[in-house]
Amino acid sequence: MEISVLKADITAVSVDIIVNAANASLLGGGGVDGAIHRKGGPGILEECQQIRNRQGPCKTGSAVITTAGNLPAKYVIHTVGPVWNGGNEDERQKLANCYQACLELCVKHDCRSIAFPCISTGVYGFPKKQAAQIALTTVKGFDHGNAIDQVIFVCFDDESFQIYQSLMH
Repeated sequence: MEISVLKADITAVSVDIIVNAANASLLGGGGVDGAIHRKGGPGILEECQQIRNRQGPCKTGSAVITTAGNLPAKYVIHTVGPVWNGGNEDERQKLANCYQACLELCVKHDCRSIAFPCISTGVYGFPKKQAAQIALTTVKGFDHGNAIDQVIFVCFDDESFQIYQSLMH
């Protein structure tokens, strides 16, 4: 498995799967979530509504998959990261669960490449360096890593990009 970091807009990355840092409602929002829904088109929202109608809100640390609409990816995996509350509410494990659940869906759907945003580090307030360490540790420790060729961490801002670069070298 090749792991890399890229400073870019995740909606423009051409991979099998892009990951959306979604909220529990799955109905779009701000940040990467809003961008994916806007650029992907209404089909993604329609699928998210169908999922929500079947199972209710998406739980923190879990993930669901939809098609990618107008995006260059085949699929979007929507995962709900934890809101940072000082680290005493199992936020680290919940964030690791997000990455694990996404990787499992990637393998289940026979996909070979996946791009992750910096989950929970925006309005959810997770400290960026801790989040990057958890992301890298979870991806590197994934049991079925040989089933995935490429994992890209897509950073929108310079600070996150520099954190990932420093942790990968």
